[in-house]
Amino acid sequence: MLVAAPALGKLVVWALIVCLVAAFAVAPVLLSHDVFSYVDYARLGVVHGLDPYVHTPSAVPTDPAFADVTWTDATSAYGPLFTLATYPLAWLPVGLAVAVLKGVAALSVLALAALVARLAAWRGTDPLRAAAFVALNPLVLVHVVGGAHNDGLMMLLAMLAVAAILVGREASAGAALVAAVAVKTAAAFITPFALVAAARPRRKRTFTRIAVESAFSPDGAARSAFSEWRPLGRLAAGALAAALVLGLAAYLGFGWDWLHAFGLAGENQSRTSHLSIPTTVARLFASDEEPYRAAALALYAAAIAWLLVWTARGGDWVRAAGWAALGLLLATSWLLPWYLIWALPLAAISRDRPLQLLTLALTAYQLGARIPL
Repeated sequence: MLVAAPALGKLVVWALIVCLVAAFAVAPVLLSHDVFSYVDYARLGVVHGLDPYVHTPSAVPTDPAFADVTWTDATSAYGPLFTLATYPLAWLPVGLAVAVLKGVAALSVLALAALVARLAAWRGTDPLRAAAFVALNPLVLVHVVGGAHNDGLMMLLAMLAVAAILVGREASAGAALVAAVAVKTAAAFITPFALVAAARPRRKRTFTRIAVESAFSPDGAARSAFSEWRPLGRLAAGALAAALVLGLAAYLGFGWDWLHAFGLAGENQSRTSHLSIPTTVARLFASDEEPYRAAALALYAAAIAWLLVWTARGGDWVRAAGWAALGLLLATSWLLPWYLIWALPLAAISRDRPLQLLTLALTAYQLGARIPL
């Protein structure tokens, strides 16, 4: 499909995307039942007056949503923006609330595909292939749309930040990045690359040249250097403004308890999923998985450091962020199939064939065990 997308034409490709996304949106909830947790957390806060960052679904086992909740003893691991946005759903019947969340997931994927297509055209790659790369991935259809996971919404906001940086609207990018993290903490992996991209001079000027200019025209060089740092300032200002607004709303809703969600994201590394790469390697060699997990995280940290240096020296920051997303999926000990959408949109516009092929390979690896055939 990816190879044939340009030949099929815009009408056929987009008709296929819309039809398949809609089909999975109207289907019953598939495989994972996390969407029922979303509804249960909302009902805990609105109907039962309990903080979902303190109390677990098991606190009210009589709630109509509880019967379908899988993680009954887990507090919310989602950001305050997403949690507050789901609160109105508490007044709906559980089935209708789930349907709304499936609709949000479907619209997020469609909007993400459209945005990726636009970004691909800007970056000189085929927009139809880019849209199909994201929206027709079977893990996206089955798990993000069919399972109504909020990762699609998270990546839509994150890619809006990418688009904003590419067109020089750094303040909007900062706000979108904060919003993405306030949906789900995982979006933070893009942040260091966005910061480096915003900090890079628009024109290629070395520190030596700036020093020479300073010697002959200190005031002019200072103004020029300041103007080159203004994109970073706008990014920081937008992020700070969004963080203040969202932080105040979160404090009014949950006190400081919402900060627990960020801690839970780190605690996931103490868990293992059966098909995570470190766990699989340990299983193949019939040995303890702890050394493999530690080695994977160390390699990932080294890779991030190298990618940031490469980006600071003029490398394509979008491409680097795509490798960071894929590296995170390869290194984490808690790999779930809907996490693939973290890497897909960045890989789609990366202009990097190895990155795209490895992302497809990871999709194939997850596909056989995560989707019953």
